[in-house]
Amino acid sequence: MEKQEENRSRRVIVRFKPAEYELLEKRFKKTLFRKLSEYTRDVLLERKITVTYRDRAMDDILDELILLRQELNAIGNNLNQAVRGINSAHGNADTRLWMNLMSIINSKLEPSISQIKERMNEYADIWSQKLRPAKA
Repeated sequence: MEKQEENRSRRVIVRFKPAEYELLEKRFKKTLFRKLSEYTRDVLLERKITVTYRDRAMDDILDELILLRQELNAIGNNLNQAVRGINSAHGNADTRLWMNLMSIINSKLEPSISQIKERMNEYADIWSQKLRPAKA
């Protein structure tokens, strides 16, 4: 026979000073809990609490990588449109126009791709430095 879960019917009202509440909220935000009441209950009942740690430098790198991915997607979309145009115009007078367009697109792509490669190499260096043990 399964045990029925009881509803929480008892209340405890606690008052905090602004600094105390700020500390409580700050600690709560570092956890995986979605509600402050859940966190507070587990603290009071001395249950295990999982705390997350976020490296702000890595967050900045992740934001930059997201922007780079968006740039690559835009480049890929433009390239696909140009290739479709060339394929549809193959054998027509427009083929020369599309070939010129492709060379223009390629000349614009090269600097972007080089910049992306440089940034990715920089990030790889940063990550590898973080993985190396610190010298004492």
